Amino acid sequence: MRVLMPVPDRDFDVTEVAVPWRLLTDAGHQVVFATEQAGTRPACDPRLLTGVLFGQLGAAEEPRRFYEALARSEEFSATVGWAELAPEEYDGLILPGGHAPGMRQYLGSEVLQQQISRFWALDRPVGAICHGVLVAARAREASTGRSLLADRRTTCLPKYMERSAYLATAWRLGRYYRTYPAYVEDEVRAALDGPDARFERGPRVLAARGTATDDSAAFVVQDGRYLSARWPGDAYLFGRRFRALLEAS
Repeated sequence: MRVLMPVPDRDFDVTEVAVPWRLLTDAGHQVVFATEQAGTRPACDPRLLTGVLFGQLGAAEEPRRFYEALARSEEFSATVGWAELAPEEYDGLILPGGHAPGMRQYLGSEVLQQQISRFWALDRPVGAICHGVLVAARAREASTGRSLLADRRTTCLPKYMERSAYLATAWRLGRYYRTYPAYVEDEVRAALDGPDARFERGPRVLAARGTATDDSAAFVVQDGRYLSARWPGDAYLFGRRFRALLEAS
Protein backbone atom coordinates (compact mmCIF):
# COMPACT_ATOMS: atom_id res chain seq x y z
CA MET A 1 0.00 0.00 0.00
CA ARG A 2 1.12 3.58 -0.61
CA VAL A 3 1.35 6.03 2.28
CA LEU A 4 1.85 9.75 1.78
CA MET A 5 4.04 11.65 4.26
CA PRO A 6 4.36 15.42 3.70
CA VAL A 7 7.35 17.14 5.33
CA PRO A 8 8.93 20.61 5.29
CA ASP A 9 12.24 21.22 3.59
CA ARG A 10 13.98 21.11 6.97
CA ASP A 11 13.52 20.76 10.73
CA PHE A 12 11.04 17.87 10.99
CA ASP A 13 11.36 15.47 13.91
CA VAL A 14 13.73 12.55 13.31
CA THR A 15 11.76 9.97 15.27
CA GLU A 16 8.28 10.94 14.09
CA VAL A 17 9.33 10.51 10.46
CA ALA A 18 11.88 7.70 10.56
CA VAL A 19 10.11 5.26 12.90
CA PRO A 20 6.79 5.10 10.97
CA TRP A 21 8.77 4.94 7.70
CA ARG A 22 10.79 1.98 8.98
CA LEU A 23 7.79 0.10 10.36
CA LEU A 24 5.75 0.58 7.19
CA THR A 25 8.50 -0.26 4.73
CA ASP A 26 9.54 -3.32 6.74
CA ALA A 27 5.95 -4.54 6.30
CA GLY A 28 6.21 -4.12 2.52
CA HIS A 29 4.40 -0.79 2.15
CA GLN A 30 5.65 2.22 0.19
CA VAL A 31 6.08 5.64 1.80
CA VAL A 32 6.00 8.60 -0.58
CA PHE A 33 7.41 11.87 0.75
CA ALA A 34 6.03 15.23 -0.35
CA THR A 35 7.72 18.64 -0.05
CA GLU A 36 6.55 22.07 -1.16
CA GLN A 37 8.53 21.76 -4.40
CA ALA A 38 8.96 18.39 -6.09
CA GLY A 39 12.43 16.90 -5.98
CA THR A 40 13.51 18.69 -2.80
CA ARG A 41 15.70 16.54 -0.58
CA PRO A 42 14.41 17.31 2.93
CA ALA A 43 16.43 17.33 6.13
CA CYS A 44 15.50 16.74 9.74
CA ASP A 45 16.14 19.08 12.67
CA PRO A 46 19.94 18.58 13.04
CA ARG A 47 19.88 19.22 16.78
CA LEU A 48 17.91 16.02 17.26
CA LEU A 49 20.78 14.00 15.80
CA THR A 50 23.45 15.44 18.08
CA GLY A 51 21.43 16.30 21.18
CA VAL A 52 19.46 19.46 21.70
CA LEU A 53 21.25 20.64 24.82
CA PHE A 54 24.68 19.30 25.78
CA GLY A 55 23.95 16.04 23.97
CA GLN A 56 20.61 15.54 25.74
CA LEU A 57 16.95 15.67 24.58
CA GLY A 58 17.70 14.42 21.07
CA ALA A 59 16.48 11.35 19.23
CA ALA A 60 17.30 7.90 20.61
CA GLU A 61 19.95 5.73 18.95
CA GLU A 62 17.63 3.44 16.97
CA PRO A 63 15.54 6.23 15.38
CA ARG A 64 18.79 7.97 14.45
CA ARG A 65 19.91 4.80 12.65
CA PHE A 66 16.55 4.60 10.89
CA TYR A 67 16.96 8.20 9.74
CA GLU A 68 20.45 7.51 8.38
CA ALA A 69 18.96 4.72 6.26
CA LEU A 70 16.05 6.92 5.20
CA ALA A 71 18.39 9.73 4.14
CA ARG A 72 20.14 7.29 1.78
CA SER A 73 16.90 5.95 0.30
CA GLU A 74 15.67 6.71 -3.19
CA GLU A 75 12.26 7.93 -2.01
CA PHE A 76 13.84 10.65 0.10
CA SER A 77 15.15 12.53 -2.93
CA ALA A 78 12.20 11.72 -5.24
CA THR A 79 9.70 13.88 -3.37
CA VAL A 80 6.34 14.94 -4.80
CA GLY A 81 5.25 18.60 -4.75
CA TRP A 82 2.35 19.54 -2.48
CA ALA A 83 0.39 21.32 -5.22
CA GLU A 84 0.75 18.38 -7.62
CA LEU A 85 -0.49 15.71 -5.22
CA ALA A 86 -3.30 13.40 -6.31
CA PRO A 87 -4.75 12.25 -2.97
CA GLU A 88 -6.67 9.35 -4.49
CA GLU A 89 -3.35 7.69 -5.39
CA TYR A 90 -2.57 7.00 -1.71
CA ASP A 91 -3.98 4.51 0.75
CA GLY A 92 -2.95 6.39 3.89
CA LEU A 93 -1.60 9.72 5.11
CA ILE A 94 0.81 10.44 7.98
CA LEU A 95 1.38 13.98 9.30
CA PRO A 96 4.61 14.04 11.34
CA GLY A 97 5.70 16.82 13.64
CA GLY A 98 8.69 18.85 14.74
CA HIS A 99 9.04 22.18 16.50
CA ALA A 100 12.07 23.99 15.07
CA PRO A 101 11.50 27.11 12.89
CA GLY A 102 11.60 25.32 9.52
CA MET A 103 8.38 23.50 10.44
CA ARG A 104 6.32 26.65 9.82
CA GLN A 105 6.59 26.07 6.05
CA TYR A 106 4.63 22.84 6.49
CA LEU A 107 2.38 23.74 9.42
CA GLY A 108 1.11 26.92 7.79
CA SER A 109 0.73 25.86 4.14
CA GLU A 110 -2.79 26.50 2.82
CA VAL A 111 -1.97 24.41 -0.26
CA LEU A 112 -1.09 21.43 1.90
CA GLN A 113 -4.16 21.93 4.08
CA GLN A 114 -6.36 21.83 0.98
CA GLN A 115 -4.73 18.59 -0.18
CA ILE A 116 -5.18 17.04 3.26
CA SER A 117 -8.86 17.99 3.17
CA ARG A 118 -9.19 16.23 -0.18
CA PHE A 119 -7.55 13.12 1.23
CA TRP A 120 -9.72 13.23 4.36
CA ALA A 121 -12.84 13.14 2.17
CA LEU A 122 -11.70 9.78 0.76
CA ASP A 123 -12.30 8.17 4.18
CA ARG A 124 -8.88 6.52 4.32
CA PRO A 125 -6.49 6.24 7.30
CA VAL A 126 -4.95 9.48 8.56
CA GLY A 127 -2.31 9.59 11.30
CA ALA A 128 -0.94 12.73 12.97
CA ILE A 129 1.67 13.04 15.70
CA CYS A 130 2.78 15.98 17.87
CA HIS A 131 2.78 19.24 15.84
CA GLY A 132 1.43 17.27 12.87
CA VAL A 133 -1.99 17.37 14.55
CA LEU A 134 -1.95 21.15 13.92
CA VAL A 135 -1.98 20.52 10.17
CA ALA A 136 -5.14 18.43 10.44
CA ALA A 137 -6.72 20.91 12.87
CA ARG A 138 -6.06 23.82 10.51
CA ALA A 139 -7.41 21.99 7.44
CA ARG A 140 -11.08 22.58 6.71
CA GLU A 141 -13.90 20.52 5.26
CA ALA A 142 -14.80 22.02 1.89
CA SER A 143 -18.56 21.69 2.46
CA THR A 144 -18.77 23.11 5.99
CA GLY A 145 -15.62 25.16 6.61
CA ARG A 146 -15.15 23.34 9.91
CA SER A 147 -11.85 21.87 11.07
CA LEU A 148 -11.33 18.27 9.98
CA LEU A 149 -10.96 17.42 13.66
CA ALA A 150 -14.05 19.28 14.90
CA ASP A 151 -15.95 16.12 15.79
CA ARG A 152 -13.00 13.80 16.43
CA ARG A 153 -11.29 12.59 19.56
CA THR A 154 -7.61 13.51 19.42
CA THR A 155 -4.40 14.13 21.28
CA CYS A 156 -1.37 16.24 20.34
CA LEU A 157 1.72 17.68 22.02
CA PRO A 158 0.47 18.46 25.56
CA LYS A 159 0.89 22.00 26.84
CA TYR A 160 2.79 20.90 29.96
CA MET A 161 5.35 19.08 27.80
CA GLU A 162 5.84 21.98 25.37
CA ARG A 163 6.15 24.44 28.26
CA SER A 164 8.60 22.25 30.20
CA ALA A 165 10.91 21.83 27.18
CA TYR A 166 10.83 25.57 26.51
CA LEU A 167 11.58 26.56 30.10
CA ALA A 168 14.44 24.05 30.33
CA THR A 169 16.17 25.31 27.17
CA ALA A 170 15.19 28.97 26.66
CA TRP A 171 18.26 30.26 28.49
CA ARG A 172 20.42 28.83 25.72
CA LEU A 173 18.16 28.18 22.71
CA GLY A 174 15.60 30.98 22.96
CA ARG A 175 12.26 30.05 21.41
CA TYR A 176 13.51 26.84 19.82
CA TYR A 177 10.76 24.87 21.58
CA ARG A 178 8.00 27.41 20.86
CA THR A 179 7.05 27.17 17.19
CA TYR A 180 4.15 29.61 17.62
CA PRO A 181 3.07 31.98 20.41
CA ALA A 182 0.06 29.72 21.09
CA TYR A 183 0.64 26.29 22.52
CA VAL A 184 -0.17 23.37 20.20
CA GLU A 185 -2.71 21.98 22.66
CA ASP A 186 -4.54 25.30 22.90
CA GLU A 187 -4.93 25.60 19.13
CA VAL A 188 -6.01 21.99 18.70
CA ARG A 189 -8.55 22.25 21.51
CA ALA A 190 -9.96 25.43 19.93
CA ALA A 191 -10.64 23.50 16.72
CA LEU A 192 -12.77 20.88 18.49
CA ASP A 193 -16.48 20.87 19.18
CA GLY A 194 -16.65 20.20 22.92
CA PRO A 195 -12.88 20.04 23.57
CA ASP A 196 -13.26 18.84 27.16
CA ALA A 197 -14.89 15.67 25.87
CA ARG A 198 -12.81 15.23 22.70
CA PHE A 199 -9.27 16.17 23.69
CA GLU A 200 -7.23 13.45 25.43
CA ARG A 201 -3.96 14.52 27.05
CA GLY A 202 -2.88 11.03 28.09
CA PRO A 203 -0.75 10.00 31.08
CA ARG A 204 1.70 12.61 32.31
CA VAL A 205 5.26 11.90 31.12
CA LEU A 206 8.38 14.02 30.72
CA ALA A 207 11.14 11.63 29.71
CA ALA A 208 9.94 8.00 29.46
CA ARG A 209 9.48 6.88 25.85
CA GLY A 210 7.91 3.91 24.15
CA THR A 211 10.32 1.64 22.32
CA ALA A 212 10.23 -1.11 19.73
CA THR A 213 9.47 -3.63 22.49
CA ASP A 214 7.78 -1.62 25.25
CA ASP A 215 4.64 0.53 24.83
CA SER A 216 4.11 1.19 28.54
CA ALA A 217 5.12 4.86 28.25
CA ALA A 218 3.36 5.44 24.90
CA PHE A 219 -0.12 6.80 24.21
CA VAL A 220 -2.25 7.18 21.07
CA VAL A 221 -5.89 8.02 20.37
CA GLN A 222 -7.86 6.33 17.60
CA ASP A 223 -11.21 7.65 16.42
CA GLY A 224 -12.36 5.64 13.45
CA ARG A 225 -9.82 6.02 10.64
CA TYR A 226 -8.02 8.87 12.43
CA LEU A 227 -5.05 8.16 14.72
CA SER A 228 -3.13 10.71 16.78
CA ALA A 229 -0.15 10.69 19.14
CA ARG A 230 1.57 13.21 21.42
CA TRP A 231 5.33 13.25 20.80
CA PRO A 232 8.34 11.18 19.62
CA GLY A 233 7.98 8.92 22.65
CA ASP A 234 4.77 7.55 21.08
CA ALA A 235 6.24 6.94 17.62
CA TYR A 236 6.64 3.16 17.78
CA LEU A 237 3.11 2.55 19.05
CA PHE A 238 1.81 5.14 16.59
CA GLY A 239 3.60 3.44 13.68
CA ARG A 240 2.32 -0.02 14.60
CA ARG A 241 -1.24 1.15 15.14
CA PHE A 242 -1.23 3.10 11.88
CA ARG A 243 0.08 0.05 10.03
CA ALA A 244 -2.75 -2.04 11.50
CA LEU A 245 -5.29 0.60 10.54
CA LEU A 246 -3.90 0.73 7.00
CA GLU A 247 -3.92 -3.03 6.55
CA ALA A 248 -7.47 -3.32 7.87
CA SER A 249 -8.84 -0.64 5.54
